[in-house]
Amino acid sequence: MQHRIVVLGAGYTGAVAAGRLAKRLHREDVTITLVNPEPDFVERVRLHQLAAGQDLRPRPFGEMFAGTGVELKLGAVTAVDVDRKTVTVTAANGPEREELAYDTLVYALGSGWNDGGVPGAAAHAHEISSRPGALRLRDRLAALDAGRPVVVVGAGLTGLEAATEIAEARPDLDVALAARGALGDWLSEKGRTHLRKVVDELGITVHEHTAVTAVEADGVTTADGRTIPAEITVWTTGFAVHPIAQATALELTDRGRIVVDTTMRSVSHPDVYAVGDAAMAMGPGDRPLRMSCASGVPMAWQAADAIAARLAGTKVPRVSIGYSQQCISLGRKEGLIQFVTADDRAVDRALTGRVAAFYKELICKGAAWSVANPTVGMPSRHRRVVRQETRSRARAEAAA
Repeated sequence: MQHRIVVLGAGYTGAVAAGRLAKRLHREDVTITLVNPEPDFVERVRLHQLAAGQDLRPRPFGEMFAGTGVELKLGAVTAVDVDRKTVTVTAANGPEREELAYDTLVYALGSGWNDGGVPGAAAHAHEISSRPGALRLRDRLAALDAGRPVVVVGAGLTGLEAATEIAEARPDLDVALAARGALGDWLSEKGRTHLRKVVDELGITVHEHTAVTAVEADGVTTADGRTIPAEITVWTTGFAVHPIAQATALELTDRGRIVVDTTMRSVSHPDVYAVGDAAMAMGPGDRPLRMSCASGVPMAWQAADAIAARLAGTKVPRVSIGYSQQCISLGRKEGLIQFVTADDRAVDRALTGRVAAFYKELICKGAAWSVANPTVGMPSRHRRVVRQETRSRARAEAAA
């Protein structure tokens, strides 16, 4: 009897989990199904670049998972029944629905933007937590005349990358950044100094200690009653997890994240694992792991290794998940690598400038490479299949 593993979501964590499971479980009695609404991998950490007008390299899942045994199911997850152990998927190209049964579920549906309930944000602000959102912003920016104001709300990692990318790509625009606290207040002194230098050089106006309380079509209103003009408002104040889990019997936090143990296994349903932004896992210093690729990928490793070990009846390995750095791109020519403690607190060391920009680029490329090459390290039988399929595709393309 086959053991059915279903992975929901093919962002960084879901795709990595599926690929690692394929490496660990090259067995005839195990099937792996990856469910995702889009046929190609989206580099979410580069969506600010996409919004600023840059094109991203296509990465089709059909090529990435060729020969691995992972079956890709295109569609949106519309329901999860953890008691019946089923997932309902609506086809990407129509209203047809399909119910998938699982023995083990890996929940990696991730997160989207969070408007925080601020009036007007959903109607008037742009988000860059998804490819459609980044493309809509790209179109709006392309149509914007010189000198027009753009406001980025939120000065965390996403807000800093969005504001600097837009300001560098469109120096003719009046770009502003609304920060709830002081600019880069979580960084080291060196990090803050460099950040302010780059922001000033790019001509970005920073509104510090500014809480935005409403968004209109032509600007934002702040808690102290000021109005900041904005032809375009970009909202980057935080993330909200996918709502599907909230309709299940899984134990959740008050923010809708699935509570898991150190192996990323649900504390209420042992046949469900959760990874990435969807999961609430504890890290060093008994602090929750933050929503990030830096947390999600090792969470996916841990979940895949734990599933494989439990199916094989062997000792479950433990992955130590902690932090060493925060990587921030500040346009294409500048960057900031803030070194941190294992529990994500800044230390007094930071890498800046072009070297930091190059470093960040290597990190992004490495993350995408690990997703796009799930067969590396597989037994030779699987590698032969991949090579054969690759050669077959090349011959077919040449003949065409």
